[in-house]
Amino acid sequence: MSSTQPKSLLIGASGQIGGQMLYLLGPDRCLVTSRKPGSDAVLQLDLASIPTKADAECILGRHALDAIYCIAGMTNVEGCDGVPEQAYLTNCRGPEMLARVASERKIPFVYFSTEYIFDGNDGPYVEEATAHPLNVYGRSKWEGELAVLAACSYALILRTTVIYGQDRGQKNYVYSLMRSLATGKTMRVPEDQVSTPTYNRDLAKATVELAQCGTRGIFHVCGPERMGRLEFARTVAASLGLDSNLLVGRPTSDLGQKAARPLSAGLSTDKLSRLHPELRMRSLAEGLADCRDDLEEVLRSYVTLT
Repeated sequence: MSSTQPKSLLIGASGQIGGQMLYLLGPDRCLVTSRKPGSDAVLQLDLASIPTKADAECILGRHALDAIYCIAGMTNVEGCDGVPEQAYLTNCRGPEMLARVASERKIPFVYFSTEYIFDGNDGPYVEEATAHPLNVYGRSKWEGELAVLAACSYALILRTTVIYGQDRGQKNYVYSLMRSLATGKTMRVPEDQVSTPTYNRDLAKATVELAQCGTRGIFHVCGPERMGRLEFARTVAASLGLDSNLLVGRPTSDLGQKAARPLSAGLSTDKLSRLHPELRMRSLAEGLADCRDDLEEVLRSYVTLT
């Protein structure tokens, strides 16, 4: 193992949560991963290609680490239903092998999970609620949680959902909404899905602080408000001065999605608030106000392209 100062391993630093965490921790304190060979600052790692603990040790062996954050995963719900074995390898098997190495090194292993482990019949869900995933994505994440907890006594499972905010890759739902509405296109939105929107900067901050103070077990980390996807979309549109009349509510059953979705879902953050009151998760209005300058800058580029 390297004798250099230990770093935090960010698996998925190119995504919106990873990007926020990289900013908080500082690039010099992080080792980031890529599925393709990169520079000395990038570790080649594909979660779907770590079948054994020995493979994980081979990948991590020479690097001194103080924590492993497993942010990445196979999150395309429709895609997971199409290739369930790939979803299992990425969301369960690979993280489990890395968690075993983390346990051996006595360092935190943080695994990101989802409200999709629940069936959406009785939200918002507390951490102890019975899991009943409706699709391959949810099942692979639930199995990932169980495997990581069994593999690592320093494991921290963070369930979250409907993440929004500044995103360098411009991939989250807010950017899709801005692209459509800025160009005058209508956008169909599920009118029967209820969840708890989560501001990515708050999620990143909570993640880092929970890991650094040695927190273990399962926590729900999401926004404080439970609302429908259509209300969420209309609130974002109004905040950015976009035409919310272009948003068309439709039942989920009319959207042509093959994988079932939890409808009356969302996550309760009572445990987080009780045990870590200093980690305040902001409301949708507060989150949008905090990142409005970033979003408006991107929005102007969408308008210019029309």
